[in-house]
Amino acid sequence: MEAIKLTDISDAVKILVVDDERDIREGIERILKRMGFVVFTASRGEEALAILEKETVSIAILDLKMPGMDGLELHKRIQVIDEQIIVIIITGYATIETAIEAMKQGVYDFIPKPFEPEHLRIVVNRANEKLQLTLEAEKLQAERARTLIDLDMEKSRIRTIIESLPTAVVVTNTAGEVVFMNPAFLGSLDLDASLTPGKKLESYVPDDGLCNMVMKISKGEFEKDGEAATHEMQVSENKYLMARGRPVLNEREECMGAVVTLSNITSLKMLDQLKSEFVAKVSHELRSPLSTIHEQLAMVLNDMTEEEIDVDQDLIERAKEKTNGLISLIGDLLDLSRIEAGGVSHNIQSIQVVDLLKSIVEFLGIRAQSKKQTLGIELSTEEFPMITADPMALESIFGNLIANAINYSPDGGSIMVKAQMAGKFIKVQVVDNGFGIPQRHQEKIFERFFRVKDDNTRYITGTGLGLPIVKGLVDSMNGSIELESEEGKGSTFTVLLPV
Repeated sequence: MEAIKLTDISDAVKILVVDDERDIREGIERILKRMGFVVFTASRGEEALAILEKETVSIAILDLKMPGMDGLELHKRIQVIDEQIIVIIITGYATIETAIEAMKQGVYDFIPKPFEPEHLRIVVNRANEKLQLTLEAEKLQAERARTLIDLDMEKSRIRTIIESLPTAVVVTNTAGEVVFMNPAFLGSLDLDASLTPGKKLESYVPDDGLCNMVMKISKGEFEKDGEAATHEMQVSENKYLMARGRPVLNEREECMGAVVTLSNITSLKMLDQLKSEFVAKVSHELRSPLSTIHEQLAMVLNDMTEEEIDVDQDLIERAKEKTNGLISLIGDLLDLSRIEAGGVSHNIQSIQVVDLLKSIVEFLGIRAQSKKQTLGIELSTEEFPMITADPMALESIFGNLIANAINYSPDGGSIMVKAQMAGKFIKVQVVDNGFGIPQRHQEKIFERFFRVKDDNTRYITGTGLGLPIVKGLVDSMNGSIELESEEGKGSTFTVLLPV
């Protein structure tokens, strides 16, 4: 085994050699210095202890039999000074009992006299390797301890930052138990500031919608790259919060729980409420005079003479048409205001959707015939269960969709209303082969006042509120509506209503 060469004297391992025989002592010194070690020598125990008071050595080679203090006694004294010093005993009088006693005291190895230089090198190199491994282990332990301290400090910094955030933050595990919450979270929910984590989320937040959202996220029922799940909640009469939740993932993309932030949206809700109240009030104030004007224009048309008809009929009919359009706009605005205020379900009852669809198709069939269009209904053979809803709301949903299909399909077009069961939902589709909606407009189709304007739709009147009303009504029933459309080939609106 090759010796470990130490070129820098400041890094060289220091060895103490203690032997009362000068030749052996000097011989060992020469061998060790050639190996790169720094060597100190002593002829007896007291001299060795004096050296240890001044120098720090890593290995000590001791003769077992010496005048005065023998090797084992010196070993005990060395252990008191520094128990990390590796001790090797050299002796010509070793017995089994002596070896056992020495090993009990922590002696590293024995070298019997007489010994060859190579034997000495092997034992010393082995001791040096043990020393280097011990030093490396201590270094790694120190680095690990320093890393843990840094990590702990980093955690403390992050925790301090999160606790100082004005945004409410709460973190839950996969069981829905709160593992962290900052003061802003407690303040947002008007909770006692002394509350601590550890309980189920529902113990802190009495809102089933938020708790269900968090549990779905924690169970992995989410799109990892999708948008944050949201839930709006009312804490008190004049306080509204918006919760946004995302999963907490580990390095293996496994869900470890959920992190939720709460934002105060009270001012936005109040502003929206004021806007809705303003729209409703203005609409009410305008509806009556416009209706009066519309009726008076109709009376003027009825009372006109033949000479007056030739001159003014077209102008008055256009005025009547515009007032009728304004009345329709006001009606739609009032409907939207009622939907936003939650007043859309005044007459809840059991309804057979199929019968309702048949009556709407029959009623609007006359309008379709005026454009030489075919309007039909296609029902699956399965039995449709009754649903609990406001019939006026359902009539508004499907009436708007079918009327739009008629308006936005050319003369001679085809509209088909299809109904079937889809699990726990009734699936209704309104399919037409009309003008279709360009892809760039499809995301905005449910926005208020948005209308597709092109050569095909230029002369079609409308308020741009029909589809927002439909969307609001469907959402209020916990249903969903989707659009599939291709420009020039038609559109399909799909409504899912829970049974």
